[in-house]
Amino acid sequence: MFSIHTRQVFARATLPILILFAVALVLLGLVRRPVVDGARLQATDILAPAYQALVLPQTKLRDWLVDLRGATDLARENSRLRDENRALRHWYDVAVALAAENGRLKNSLHWIPESIPQYVTGRVTRDDGGPYSRAVLLDVGSGHQVHMGDVALDSSGLLGRVTEVGPHTVRVLLINDDASRIPVTLAASHGDAIMAGDDTDTPRLIYYPQDHHPIEGERVETRGQSAMPSGLPIGTVHYLAPNRPVVMPDADLRRLDIVRVFDYGDDGGQAPDAPGRVKIRRPPSEPALPGGLSFPKLPGMSEPLGKGGQ
Repeated sequence: MFSIHTRQVFARATLPILILFAVALVLLGLVRRPVVDGARLQATDILAPAYQALVLPQTKLRDWLVDLRGATDLARENSRLRDENRALRHWYDVAVALAAENGRLKNSLHWIPESIPQYVTGRVTRDDGGPYSRAVLLDVGSGHQVHMGDVALDSSGLLGRVTEVGPHTVRVLLINDDASRIPVTLAASHGDAIMAGDDTDTPRLIYYPQDHHPIEGERVETRGQSAMPSGLPIGTVHYLAPNRPVVMPDADLRRLDIVRVFDYGDDGGQAPDAPGRVKIRRPPSEPALPGGLSFPKLPGMSEPLGKGGQ
């Protein structure tokens, strides 16, 4: 083999050689990047079976431990599934009975089901302008049937109402805008209020009954007004300070993507006359004297005497 002196020379030269080789590889990677990337990928493909062989015992051992743990918990899991099955069967029978009872009551009351609203789906685009600080533009495409006042919702709850309609886009005023005022109902305290936006993430609750203050954590839903039906989910009540209730919206108003605009319709109908209401008789346009004679017209007057402010 090699002499002691030769081995010492090799030992001293190994480190500088390795450093030079590393620097050469770095320079080669900078100059010939595609070549180096291709060589690295080929090496990875060649060594992939070796990596899988090294990981295989660990994977098999983990799967075996999972199977062993599942076998030991099998009896307890079966017992839990039997209990859940009995509970589900019970609630299924209750649901069937309630559905049948509900159907009988609707038939007795001659219930007229509500019509299914029409809707269009749009993607939120950036809104750089407009008269509102908390509004979004929806790209709903051409040929849509969106109208002013339609309701915008996502998978979580109410977002706002349509305020402007264009050929391809519509602008939605969000519920937290300062110009937003929506009548709401408090589910637990059974009180009505107005949800007013204030350009923050949590709209305020105002004009609620003083003897029925909102309850922390209760649900807030729409009360129903014009084209907005009642019962749409909005959020929950939270107190930022004493006597300062706000609504924590279910929807993330800062990260909106896909929004649906619903047209619940606006019947625009008026309430029927109350029973016994007496219709007001309007006076004739020109008062008349007894006998069918009219007031004389004096010289210099544009209207006959007795008409207007005389």
